[in-house]
Amino acid sequence: MREQTAHRPRPSERRRRGALAAAAAVALAVVATGALAPPTAFAAPRPDAVRQGLEALVRDGQPAALATVQDRAGRSRTYTAGVGDLATGAKVPRDGQVRIGSNTKTFTAVVVLQLVGEGKVDLDADVDTYLPGLVRGDGIDGRHITVRQLLQHTSGLPEYGTHISDDEMAHRYFEPRDLVDIALRHKAEFAPGKKWSYSNTNYILAGLIAQKVTGRPLAEEIDRRIVRPLGLRHTYFPAPGDKTIREPRPRGYHRLTADEPLRDFTEIDPSAGGAAGQMVSTNSDVNRFFTALLDGELLPAAQLAQMRTTVPVGNTGAGYGLGLMSRPLTCGGVYWGHGGDIVGYETRGGATDDGRAVNIAVTSIPVEIAGTRRVEAVVDKALCR
Repeated sequence: MREQTAHRPRPSERRRRGALAAAAAVALAVVATGALAPPTAFAAPRPDAVRQGLEALVRDGQPAALATVQDRAGRSRTYTAGVGDLATGAKVPRDGQVRIGSNTKTFTAVVVLQLVGEGKVDLDADVDTYLPGLVRGDGIDGRHITVRQLLQHTSGLPEYGTHISDDEMAHRYFEPRDLVDIALRHKAEFAPGKKWSYSNTNYILAGLIAQKVTGRPLAEEIDRRIVRPLGLRHTYFPAPGDKTIREPRPRGYHRLTADEPLRDFTEIDPSAGGAAGQMVSTNSDVNRFFTALLDGELLPAAQLAQMRTTVPVGNTGAGYGLGLMSRPLTCGGVYWGHGGDIVGYETRGGATDDGRAVNIAVTSIPVEIAGTRRVEAVVDKALCR
């Protein structure tokens, strides 16, 4: 049985309870003196759907769940549930750092689209324009795949991630071209532009294009173009060999099936994620990133419009643009974000055009898609309150 931290009332809760107790004492005093007191009704506080949702995720087997919810006025509230360390029972740090997995793709896409706006990259140029001769394989030819198709997952390139084990993920260092080589051992999934299929290989190549055009590592470009201008003080792209998470964080766990015990995967070599999934951040920083992106702080209007032009993601109701996804809300409209999985952590969330934002992190990847859907349901509740 997992340990759970006891709920301690926040200061605001203690003040509210104190006020209720004082009111009750006054009422009793009035009755004792025989005076007639007007009837007083105290409305029960409305349950907090986000807190309830996180607690349900923990009951479903997540070691910990964290959320930051931002309202239209830019005010944020943070939540935690569960325990931050199963071995010690330590508390979950508020707004702790986590590995944000494929949210990294949106950062990579922003860099590429900034280069488009600067006239240094053409979305409809072929990959060979920037990486000549690199992309060749069974049914694969970089001369027939465009940069846009990489960013929108319509290239047909095979996925490299399914060919890397958990232990390799934890201990092995991969150069980006190592990941491309793994993918190119397998045949194309379809002809470029004919379908949509998610492949991390697309974003490894997008990162290599950004590096080739700028002459600088992608990590430096993300830091220079996005992290520092937005003041994302808790967001970074880990350097080669850096297996740690720098700031207070809940520990991350992983298992392949529900019957297996959870294994601690907090400290891993995230290079297998690369431009597709290597970054570390916090829920509040991710909210800041997506709200700034939608507000036009990172891209010219033309490039932001291209980023938001989507193709359907199956029959899910979601759409995939250029590194940015739209998902429908049960209360109407959509929110924009991405989400990410990397051994130890899953994150889901996004922002609306009117400034609402939420990001939720859990400290293991659900072994079934239904578990991920439950995380996404909490995102919906937070944005539809």
